[in-house]
Amino acid sequence: MCGCRASVPSTKQYSVNQPAPAATKKSPPAAAGMPKGIPIAKQLASIKALGKGSDLEKAFATAALVYNNCADPEGKLSKSETKSLLQSQFCHFIQGQENKPKYQEIISSLDEESENKIDFEDFMILLVSLTLMSDLLQEIKNVKTTK
Repeated sequence: MCGCRASVPSTKQYSVNQPAPAATKKSPPAAAGMPKGIPIAKQLASIKALGKGSDLEKAFATAALVYNNCADPEGKLSKSETKSLLQSQFCHFIQGQENKPKYQEIISSLDEESENKIDFEDFMILLVSLTLMSDLLQEIKNVKTTK
């Protein structure tokens, strides 16, 4: 875990076609040294402009909130924090990608000079790159959208 206020560990894998059971909220480990934060859903609800926002707008706002909750005061994450955040909050998308060269390239770049920091723009590029290569993306594409 990266120590961000919104991280909730999950070890069980769920299919897109089978919703996960209602999760019990756990606070991050005490070793993380972070105060108990406001849940992402409450933070999202507090943004008046998103009251009638689209699903896509709320999805991007959620990504921004997760990032900001973990970022330092300058709005950046170290590469090691970024890797931890992806492993804890994006695990269903990266599961099974370990043998793909592009995935290995991305992860190895996070391991190199891990104290170097990345900004929100670079973080979003990582998310999009990992999503595009993910096996979960194909499963999402196969979800029925009509009755």
